[in-house]
Parts: sequence; structure tokens; C-alpha cells
Amino acid sequence: MAITSANQLELLQTAEAVAREKMIDPGLVVEAMEESLARAAKSRYGAEMDIRVNIDRKTGRATFTRVRTVVEEVENYQAEMTQKEAKAYLADPQIGDEITDEVPPVEMGRIAAQSAKQVILQKVREAERDRQYEEFKDRAGTIIIGLVKREEYGNVIVDIGRGEAVLRRNEKIGRESYHPNDRIRVFIKDVRREPRGPQIFLSRTDPQFMAELFKMEVPEIYDGIIEIKAVARDPGSRAKIAVISYDSSIDPVGACVGMRGSRVQAVVNELQGEKIDIIPWNEDQPTFLVNALQPAEVTKVVLDEEAERIEVVVPDEQLSLAIGRRGQNVRLASQLTGLDIDIMTEEEESKRRQAEFVERTQLFVDKLDLDEFFAQLLVSEGFTSLEEVAYVDPSELLVIDGVDEGTAEELQARARDNIEAQNKKALEHAAELGVQQSLLDFEGLTPQMIEALAEDGVLSIEDFATCADWELAGGWTVANGERVKDEGLLEKFEVSLEEAQNMVMTARIQLGWVDPAELTGEDEADAPADEEGETMAAAEVKA
Repeated sequence: MAITSANQLELLQTAEAVAREKMIDPGLVVEAMEESLARAAKSRYGAEMDIRVNIDRKTGRATFTRVRTVVEEVENYQAEMTQKEAKAYLADPQIGDEITDEVPPVEMGRIAAQSAKQVILQKVREAERDRQYEEFKDRAGTIIIGLVKREEYGNVIVDIGRGEAVLRRNEKIGRESYHPNDRIRVFIKDVRREPRGPQIFLSRTDPQFMAELFKMEVPEIYDGIIEIKAVARDPGSRAKIAVISYDSSIDPVGACVGMRGSRVQAVVNELQGEKIDIIPWNEDQPTFLVNALQPAEVTKVVLDEEAERIEVVVPDEQLSLAIGRRGQNVRLASQLTGLDIDIMTEEEESKRRQAEFVERTQLFVDKLDLDEFFAQLLVSEGFTSLEEVAYVDPSELLVIDGVDEGTAEELQARARDNIEAQNKKALEHAAELGVQQSLLDFEGLTPQMIEALAEDGVLSIEDFATCADWELAGGWTVANGERVKDEGLLEKFEVSLEEAQNMVMTARIQLGWVDPAELTGEDEADAPADEEGETMAAAEVKA
């Protein structure tokens, strides 16, 4: 087929038809045609030649040109020439100048025509993929309605208008089944650019799907008067959603429920009957947790902010309600608040308190040589350790019945003597284990801490500097799907994760492993998060 014998306008008409069908720029199709014709010309004139084709956007006329570039040293004489040679064509040729000569159009045989068609199709596919990615990349995190096309190995392929998306098996609500041409409302979870084209991943189990559904049903959320602070779901079964109102005249829970439950019921119906607890959000974590554990009643909450754990005491008859079927209620409350929750009954909490009382009483009886009644008085006043007795202001001891200044001095002297004896014993044991002076001189470690480290083989400041923060302070890992407690070497001394991080960093600075001058204010602000990331990574490796 000769390009000159074809209807030149047919090229433009074909380009426009393809562009309309694929919803892409006609110019991209014309560029693909130019490239395909250039390839065909190279096969005729020689692959080493730089042949370019330009199609006039108005007439459709295709112009074939040979391009030669001015270079210092010629490597390809078909596409390059020296400055001296270029003077025959240009008055003052410079390196990089291009000399073009028009060449006759080529005859396109069957193979060349097939190759040109493949090039055009490939370019059109690439343009279509780019258009699809650009269209959907900013729609991640929103809801879209599509048509079910087919199901492949449990994954549902959904037609979303200008492309296809996949609803994976683990992103479907368990009891749902789909048939071709079913209309389905889905959440665009992720849009990725991949070699085979953009991949659009959908979900109906993502917590944000529920949040977006409420935004559609509740105008106050859409307008920003009410905000969804947290969502926790057990897809298809139960969910909890925490909301807050920035207008004191609007009840956030009531607005989400709607008149006779109309708003929340619309969401429930979309989620195949998933029960939803709507909870008022509160900045105070214990109060928020009490709300999150509804419908169970809570009598007492003890929060450990450093460990991000919370203990909840409920009446004996409320225990099963607080935990929920298969732990569902407490699990959702934990996801909603971001806290690890320990639930115990009033009876269990009472027994634990009694055990702690007996243990502390016995400590003072044995170490301070007191009778049981006097030791119980100390515990009742809140004293829990020898250090508290030894170094507290004497006035705090004088408030105890029967304690005068002389008795207070004697109590503190006994406590200090006992602590010194324990320190001496601990240091002697550590020395027997081979602890080095560098660790003994490290500020922040008590003799008992040094003994505990030595018993685990940490004998020098170099050994200490290689420890991870969670190895010292303790933490939690996930093994076989269950949370497992990792006991820290210094956990019994109530060393927090942040304190462990600071001590390890100080040791590394002293050893010259870390240059403190490089730690800018910004780096220091980010350090806890980075350290925590290392902690989690190390914990996962350990698991």
C-alpha cells in the first residue's frame, strides 16, 4: 500500500474515531501513526537512519524526512555528520544542529502495515491507561457505584464507567453474593500505576467505607459540623463509630441516627444488616473508653499512658457483655480507642488489690523490721517501696498516727541502710558476672539495673548501646495472630520506652557511634517516631 495513494484525510478521520472511542487526545493517536510510519520507513531505507514522519493536522499529508545531526566525531554516518561536512548545507553549523532532507514516501507491505498497526494499538493502550490513572488517582477514598461484570476466583470485577476495578475476596462482606449486571456501591481503596495498566482496588469492608456512607446520609457530617473521629468494624457483624459535634446545639449521635433511625438504617441496609454503635467522642481517653464499651457498664478505669494500656473494672454480671461474643465488643473498643484493654470484674480487682496490699506489707515487715500493723499503716498511706520511705519528705510520714519525728527518722534510716545493703550486694554479684567499669559509670543505671543487665550478658557500655529499646522496657509482639508479652530487662524497674530510648542513645553518643551535632531539632522531634518504628520492626523480626 502506498501512503500517497491513500486518502490522506482518512488518517485524521481514523485518529479522531479511535480517540473518541477510547476517550483520549486525538493528537496522541496521530503521534502513534507518525511513529508507526517512521518504523516502516526505517525498514525500507535502513534501521540506522533517523527517519521522521510528520502528519499535517489539517490535510492529513504525511511528510517523510531524513535527519542528520552535527557531531564532533561521527559514529553513525547515516544519521550524523561533522561540522566540516555540514557546511555544505548550513552557513555556520554548530554541534547539535540538525539537517533535514525530505525522502519519498514508502510502500507499506503486509508485514510493515501489521507492524504499524501494533505500534498504534500499543500507543493507544498506553494513552488509555494514563487517562484512566489520572482520572481515578484522586478519587481514592471515595465511594463509587459500578456494575458487576464477572467473578474470578472469588474476586469481583466491577465496571466503573471508564475502566474496570477489582473487589478482592477479602474486601467483600462475608454473606454477600453478586451476579453480572448487579449495581454495587463500593469504596475506592487504592489506585496504583502498574506495568499492565492502572489497578483500581475496591473495598466494602474498609472502615472508611462506613465513614463515607454516613457522610452521604448525614448532611451535618458533609458540612463539617459533625466529624467522624474513629471507626472500627467487624464487617457484616458489628461496628462502632465515634463522632463529635462542633456545634453545641447539635447532638452528634442523634444527628447520625436520624428521625426514627432513618439515617443509620440506610447505612445498615447497605452493609447487609451490620449493627452499628454510634458513640460520642471525648478527648479524655478513660471517658471515651467507657463510651466505647457500651452497652456494658464500667465502674472503674485505670489508664497507663506510657504503655498505652488501660484496665477496666466492670460488675461481675457485666463481664460477658463487656467482652462481647468472641471478644467482639472489647476488640472493637480497642480498635476505636487505639488502646490495649484489660477487662476484669470487681471481684478480680479486689483480689488483686488485696494481694498487692499483702505483698507490700510483707516487704516493710521484712526489710524495715516492723510489726504487721505498722507496715499496714504505711501501705494504707500509699507507700509502695523502700525508696519512697527513704527519700520522701519527713512531713509525709508524720501524718501517720503514732509517728513522731524520731520515729520518722528511724524509719528513713532503716530504709536507706537496707537500700545500701541491696546496692552493695547487687554490685558484688554484677562484678562476679564480669561487668565492666564503663557500665558501672554510666549515669541513669541503678545497681539493681546493672545486676539485671549483667545476668543477661550485658556487661559493658558497648553491649548496652546495642540493645533495642523494647529489650530494656519490654513490649508486645504478634505471634501466630496473638499478642505476646516481651519482658524487658529493666521493665520491673518501671523504665518507660522513652527512657530506654534516651539511655541507649546517650550510650551511643558516648561511644562516638552517633554525632550529637548531627541531631538537629527536627531530627530530635522525629526521633521517638523513628525509634518506635525500629522497635516495631525489631519486634516483628523477633516474632
